[in-house]
Amino acid sequence: MDLIYFDHAATTPTRPEVIEAMLPYYREKWGNPSSLHTSGRLAAEGMDKARQDLAALLGALPEEIVFTGSGTEADNLALIGTAIAQENKGDHIITSRIEHHAVLHTAQFLEKRGMKVTYLPVDSQGLVDPDDVRKAITDKTILVSIMHANNEIGTIEPIAEIGAVCREKEVLFHTDAVQTVGHVPINVREMNIDLLALSAHKLYGPKGVGALFVRKGVRISPIMFGGGHERGRRSSTENVPGIVGLGEAARLAREEMDSAPRHDAELRDRLIEGVLERVPDSLLTGHPTQRLPNNASFCVRYVEGESMLLNLDFENICASSGSACTSGSLEASHVLLALGIPHDLAHGSLRLSVGRGNTGEEVDRFLEVFPPIVEKLRAMSPLSPSRSADEWEGTEPDHAHEQAGE
Repeated sequence: MDLIYFDHAATTPTRPEVIEAMLPYYREKWGNPSSLHTSGRLAAEGMDKARQDLAALLGALPEEIVFTGSGTEADNLALIGTAIAQENKGDHIITSRIEHHAVLHTAQFLEKRGMKVTYLPVDSQGLVDPDDVRKAITDKTILVSIMHANNEIGTIEPIAEIGAVCREKEVLFHTDAVQTVGHVPINVREMNIDLLALSAHKLYGPKGVGALFVRKGVRISPIMFGGGHERGRRSSTENVPGIVGLGEAARLAREEMDSAPRHDAELRDRLIEGVLERVPDSLLTGHPTQRLPNNASFCVRYVEGESMLLNLDFENICASSGSACTSGSLEASHVLLALGIPHDLAHGSLRLSVGRGNTGEEVDRFLEVFPPIVEKLRAMSPLSPSRSADEWEGTEPDHAHEQAGE
């Protein structure tokens, strides 16, 4: 049985066209792009084209693109670089409770070193209220960092509205767009974005390369020091093949921005409808419509997420869970808890994220094997109540098929 991959939020396969674009920069054009000779110039030309292609995808200028080693590094550079560059202006940062750890852990790092951080709440569907951002801004606020879309539940935040608040208050606005770049239309000018982080391997590019958009005129301090690469903002000899791959992935994503999201959304909706119809006591998490085109996320009562993943893997289906096993102890997802979902229900989370290579037949296969898996796990689970489903119908959180947290 062929492998079915429903974990594109974790990583995507590198497209053949991307690999082909990268190969010359391993074989012939392998020079150091900082060198003045022909070999170096050929490498630099590849980087220049990639910078242009990525900028075109974002509605940015090529000189506003800073290449990094990952999306995590881009987030770190945005937060720490801004904190250092703006230290004479203020010491306050605003973010949300459902950010990726690349942002949350960086904010906590800065907090331990004297910065003040406000962690905004979200509603039951994972949305940040732009008015909460407005109320949280003080005369010491130097940065607001709100992700474009959540990596677990898929909710797309009102980034343009939040950016407008920040622009009005003259506060820099950063967004972690790792999950959205290449999957939904983005224009950094129209969305009032000052800093945007992305990762190549989330849009069918190679691993080990990312980028940070830095709006012209915005000052950030480097957090890596050495040769002054990337206009002094990120020292280190550039990963030219990876950057070329990112550029090609961006070019392809721009060409397919109309067709690819439609394909993903069709499969996503079939998964959501099928799970809610066929699996009793399953809950959709995140916003029902304002969500990533490829994300279907659920909580399933009386079943552990890890058990579902292992049984799906036995059926050659790759998925993921919002729960994580850390240091031998099971911890519920901070994102699901922020939505108001109880710990026991949050442990039964499942995220399915489809991609360009998935088919309707694969969705049908999943919907065939998943309900029996849940039924089997519930029969063995000490979490499952001994009474019938009718006895607990209507208890909190609401019964099956309703939006989690509503």
